[in-house]
Amino acid sequence: MKKWLLFIFIIASMMVLASCGSSESDETDSGSEDLNGQDEQGEGEQGEEKYTIGATQIVEHPSLDAAYEGFKAAIADAGLDVEYDFQNAQNDQNNTSIIANNFVADNVDLIFANSTPSALGALQATEDIPIIFTSVTDAVDAGLVEAMDQPGDNITGVLDLHPDAIKNTVKFIDTYFEGANVGLIYNAGEANSVTQIEAVNAAVEGTSLSTVERTVATSAEVQQATTTLVGEADVIYVITDNTVVSALDTVIGVANEQDVPLIVGEPNSVKAGGFATYGIDYNTIGYRSGEMAVEVLTGKKTTADIPVEYPPNMQLFINKEAAKEQGVEWNDEWDEKAQFLETETE
Repeated sequence: MKKWLLFIFIIASMMVLASCGSSESDETDSGSEDLNGQDEQGEGEQGEEKYTIGATQIVEHPSLDAAYEGFKAAIADAGLDVEYDFQNAQNDQNNTSIIANNFVADNVDLIFANSTPSALGALQATEDIPIIFTSVTDAVDAGLVEAMDQPGDNITGVLDLHPDAIKNTVKFIDTYFEGANVGLIYNAGEANSVTQIEAVNAAVEGTSLSTVERTVATSAEVQQATTTLVGEADVIYVITDNTVVSALDTVIGVANEQDVPLIVGEPNSVKAGGFATYGIDYNTIGYRSGEMAVEVLTGKKTTADIPVEYPPNMQLFINKEAAKEQGVEWNDEWDEKAQFLETETE
């Protein structure tokens, strides 16, 4: 009897152990599935995909910097996880190609090209990586796209010149500085600048104005070119030329010292000490470019689906302090027409 009891006890114990082992095995398997599920969930929570954007800019100055900040703001507002590789070409067009080729070698997800030379360098470097540009005056004449509504297979963006900006600026000069000889300073090597100078000269036809031109190749030549205009130009008009704007303080210095009204191409140059402009907000066009980039990165659209756009708004901006410094006789009409900006000192 005792042997039978012992035998039954042993059998029962073995059944309990087997049951425990099976339970532990089930728990272990179940734990593994949970862990795998957590891993997958963790990947999903963190992302969302991380992108790398190569940002290429011909030179650093307030307008281009504002466009870049606007671009990044749009990306941030969309909640994308982005790492930026910002490269400044130091106003050397040869560097734009080097920068773009490096971006291609690094296989970035998108290139933000901030200026015409930067966009051209990027387009020459890749036919595959999407390119979003801004701070470009005429994308068609520059050879970036065939037409505004026909962007390239890997490129589109936002222009920095409203179609009526130069025409309105020339009309402003003709109205309030009748008969003036307008001094123009620009880099003939910049496609943006050549297009704008041609537009200025076309707008001057039929007015009381005439123009006199000075060309520069580097920012170091800007002050001398400006000085040679003194006595010949009644008004100086600085378009959105990257070379000249990067040395705008030297133009402002001459204009203030010689009492020559300085008309500029965009509001940041008014803030720097220019007298007036019919211009656009570079932060705004940068932001819109960023919105385009979000659509491309997330796969909602391709660059071919997004037409090139003009800036949305244009406004007369005037700096009263600069007007006084440059000997401008104030006109009461400006009080109602203009948005006033103050000189910003660094």
